Amino acid sequence: MGLTAKIRTRDGWAVSHAVVTVTDMTGTQVLRAETDAEGAVRDTTELAPGAYTVIVTAVGYAPAASSAIVTASGRAEVGTVTLARQGGTELPPPGPWTIDPVHSSVAAVAQHLGISSVHGRFTEFGGTIEIAPDDVGKSRVEAVIKAASIDTGNGMRDTHLKSGDFLDVERHPEITYRSTGLTAAGSDRWTVHGELSMHGVVRPVDLDLAYLGTGADPWGGTRAAFRATAELHREDFAMNYNQVLQAGIAAIGTTLKVELDIQAVQGDSLPQA
Repeated sequence: MGLTAKIRTRDGWAVSHAVVTVTDMTGTQVLRAETDAEGAVRDTTELAPGAYTVIVTAVGYAPAASSAIVTASGRAEVGTVTLARQGGTELPPPGPWTIDPVHSSVAAVAQHLGISSVHGRFTEFGGTIEIAPDDVGKSRVEAVIKAASIDTGNGMRDTHLKSGDFLDVERHPEITYRSTGLTAAGSDRWTVHGELSMHGVVRPVDLDLAYLGTGADPWGGTRAAFRATAELHREDFAMNYNQVLQAGIAAIGTTLKVELDIQAVQGDSLPQA
């Protein structure tokens, strides 16, 4: 019996300081609870059957409200409530922004043996974002990744990925992405159209981009956070190597799921350490 809920940020992190308030149809507060360290509420207060309003608040986040129906069991299962940063739908201030690689990640996931996943990341990269002042659709993104910085946690596998079978880092040391335009997909979501150059091949690649908000950092600067995803096909970039096992199962999947978590600092350069 009681209330159960999970409070998360847009990118899946627990909000451990949220307050969940439940009111009945007359607007009377019947329950108030705080999330634990995992962003969860597990309150055992029995609620009378009926309709309720659930309001979630947390410092730095926009409030969220939803409805809940309590059955004869006296239990209300709210599920996962996602909070957006306060002002999260407001665009970052226009002008140049510089990607901070220390607080960002460029990762990719490929299927392995048809049953599990291999996770990799690039450890050396950088880039710039230019937020257009009047039309966000005219904003630009440019990024450069050092191909030899691939890291999957296995030295033998990384050496193979750097070889001519895959990235061929001796001949193609850089992977680059340059945007060609943006299309709005919601108040804080866009499709970024651009061109990816990898392994000597240039292909159009769209990124599904979510803007997570802007805030001050401890060093006196302003930072903006973004999350982007895309799917790539190795054969599109002339990386056709594969080892086919029994039953026709490929050792390494041909589709790569790219996951970008980007933190950018306002200005045309990173702050000096």
